[in-house]
Amino acid sequence: MTLIDVLKNQSDPVKLIAPHLSFDFYKKINLSESYLNINSIDSNSSRKLAIHINDFLDLHNKKIAYGGYLEKRSLYKRSSHFGSVNKKNERNIHLGIDLWSSAGTLVLAAFNGTIHSFKNNINFGDYGPTIILKHVLKGIEFYTLYGHLSKNDLNSFKVGDKIQASSVIGSLGSMKENGDYPPHLHFQIILDIENFYGDYPGVCSENDLKYYSQNCPDPNLVLKLSSF
Repeated sequence: MTLIDVLKNQSDPVKLIAPHLSFDFYKKINLSESYLNINSIDSNSSRKLAIHINDFLDLHNKKIAYGGYLEKRSLYKRSSHFGSVNKKNERNIHLGIDLWSSAGTLVLAAFNGTIHSFKNNINFGDYGPTIILKHVLKGIEFYTLYGHLSKNDLNSFKVGDKIQASSVIGSLGSMKENGDYPPHLHFQIILDIENFYGDYPGVCSENDLKYYSQNCPDPNLVLKLSSF
């Protein structure tokens, strides 16, 4: 049995943020390169992107916008952290799912596990404060990454601490501390964490997509947000 099999068999959707809100308040959002270009949305400005996301939520009377797995995005072009002279090596394909909401929104652990590592990734456009949890389900070891948190969250734990599913592990950070993005959670499932500590690529190039799409399965296997 593979991890994908195990995750598919999880019966109920996993809630990662805002435990008081039902899934009725979720709405899928498209932030792909093609969509933003067609609609003349300036993804180089975090402020303008935040306005777009907030207007989108207001229009649909929702509180949380979600999406982005394997989405090709132009918003990473603003940072040299993702760039490359060779276009095929430019990192612009998103490997997790984003849940966009307001700063301070509570973030929950997806599964029982332990603190693997945590770090403030301070490159422009990076994760900012990040926590990685280690899990074992049906004998299969894997990891979940929670990026763009608040700085204070990194003072709450130490490596090896036990974490219960659905327990609060942090909150969404503001633009000033989360890598300069509108407040959101980047959630990613990782099979092989390799030697990474408090960090793991959340965006890849087309050249590396085959490996990363296999090593980072679709979070909707457990979030099941495609049904909302």
